[in-house]
Amino acid sequence: MRGIPHLVERPARASRRFDRFKAGAGRPAWIGATLAAKVSVPDQPRLFEAVGEPERADGLFPVPGRSGGDGKRRGKGRRPAGDATEDLEALAARLESTGRYRVLRRFETRLDGPPRPDEAAGLRKGVYLDVETTGTAPHDRITELALLVFHYDDSGRVARVSQAFDALEDPGRRIPAEVVALTGITDDMVRGKRIDDGEVEAIVRGAEIVVAHNAGFDRYYVESRFPFFRDLPWACSVNDVDWAAAGFRSRRLEQLALARGYFYQAHRAIHDCHVALGLLGDPLFDGGPTALSDLLARSSRETVRLWAEGSPFEKKDELKARYYRWNGQAKVWWRDVPADGHEAELEWLASAVYTRRPPLPYLRFDARLRYSPRVPEAPPPGAERL
Repeated sequence: MRGIPHLVERPARASRRFDRFKAGAGRPAWIGATLAAKVSVPDQPRLFEAVGEPERADGLFPVPGRSGGDGKRRGKGRRPAGDATEDLEALAARLESTGRYRVLRRFETRLDGPPRPDEAAGLRKGVYLDVETTGTAPHDRITELALLVFHYDDSGRVARVSQAFDALEDPGRRIPAEVVALTGITDDMVRGKRIDDGEVEAIVRGAEIVVAHNAGFDRYYVESRFPFFRDLPWACSVNDVDWAAAGFRSRRLEQLALARGYFYQAHRAIHDCHVALGLLGDPLFDGGPTALSDLLARSSRETVRLWAEGSPFEKKDELKARYYRWNGQAKVWWRDVPADGHEAELEWLASAVYTRRPPLPYLRFDARLRYSPRVPEAPPPGAERL
């Protein structure tokens, strides 16, 4: 026995028993009927035999007996790759039409190049951003930065994806094992590397929006490392898109991709950027505007950070259920609400939390400060009250 064939050879005695079994000796009747039925199915020839030939672009696993020493294939020629893709799509459609299967497709990245001169005037520039870090604590450092430059129109259509940037950086400390397991980024990969500040600044120059998935996380680390990001408007593809209203059960990027029928290599920054931007470019509802359109509308509104000073301790559960957060140092609950919902939130506090609501401090800001650590979690001195 040589090579792969030994996996399917049988001892002579076992072979004779199997041949008698196929012929009907000692075989229950129902098995014979089943085998006969399978053989008689007209659209499933050789059901249990391999169909087609395994192909490897790298040539590492040549098919036994199908190529010579020069590596050239013998016999029938290959069909064009496009035909094979069409066959696979037809098979996927057939599986899905049964209602018993759902086929996931690998997400295909998009890079179109810069806008043509005739279309550039009607487009705006945006940057989708993602970082990988050594952890989630304030002292942790960036290990990878990815930027995806895109161009969009007023309707929220992603017209062009013009540039991709992806770079590693040595954080100056060991990357924890659990982070390596999550991202695949090792100490050896980042050793001695540093992201070029000038190159990053040139890429984001002129951007009208910076988007990240969970921007409150990314903006903290990016602003600390690259101060020029502080003056740019930011948006969040987690919080500034109404995924729940569109029927999505989770806002996690991997889950959103699965819900759209995609799979990809998660937790590497550039892959996350491509997938997230692709999701934003899709309609949020069937036949409706894109998710990016929803994000742009929400991110253009002003936000109010409201502090529920002096709220009774026994009302903490009601406040938590309404997405208030606790600042232990200032001992106060706070929440961000759209500016046009400020008065309605005060009315809720008056009816659900306070017996007699005092004037409460608030701070108004826009996308240039939204998700930034520069917005305080404690009421600043001299804050306006209402």
